[in-house]
Amino acid sequence: MRLLNGPGEDDGGTVFRDVILLALLGFVTFVIMLLPHLNPPTKDTATAQPPGNVVVEVHWPNKLDSDVDLWVEAPGDRPVGYSNKGGRIFNLLRDDLGRTGDQTDLNYEVAYSRGVPAGDYTVNLHLYRNRGGTLPIAANVVVSVKNDEGERLRQVAKKRVRLANVGQEMTVMRFSLDGKGNVVPGSIHTIPRPLRSGGRRG
Repeated sequence: MRLLNGPGEDDGGTVFRDVILLALLGFVTFVIMLLPHLNPPTKDTATAQPPGNVVVEVHWPNKLDSDVDLWVEAPGDRPVGYSNKGGRIFNLLRDDLGRTGDQTDLNYEVAYSRGVPAGDYTVNLHLYRNRGGTLPIAANVVVSVKNDEGERLRQVAKKRVRLANVGQEMTVMRFSLDGKGNVVPGSIHTIPRPLRSGGRRG
């Protein structure tokens, strides 16, 4: 018959060692079961879509200390820009002042709509301030549309313009959307339509 305990070893030492081993095994099992919950899978940020149905963006050269204002007007709504950041349809979600109060070198403004009402849209730019002194200022304007929440934005218009003087307001584009969010053929033009209000920046 084989002895379980070696010379000088009692049953108390064996029990203590078994209890420690079982406690360690239980702890390891608990950690393994907990790991999937510590870092749950997240949605791929590369496929995340911004909110809004009609998205109008303007970008001008980074690091340039110039304040370019985006103004947009949706069908049956009042113009939306720095002095009126929200309407029934559009909201201006970023008012970029150039280098003033900005933690980054990026220069852009963006407006989003709620819904895609059919009718005429206007997109204007206004050169409010130019502390950098660089003229003209090249700006890229992009208009994208999506009908449903799960749909991806599709670019419907893009234009590059140059702002030559402080105080200049330019109609970058006017266009019409149908009831499905498509640009009505032949509706894009640049006939001037002033949108900026006379309000002072706060």
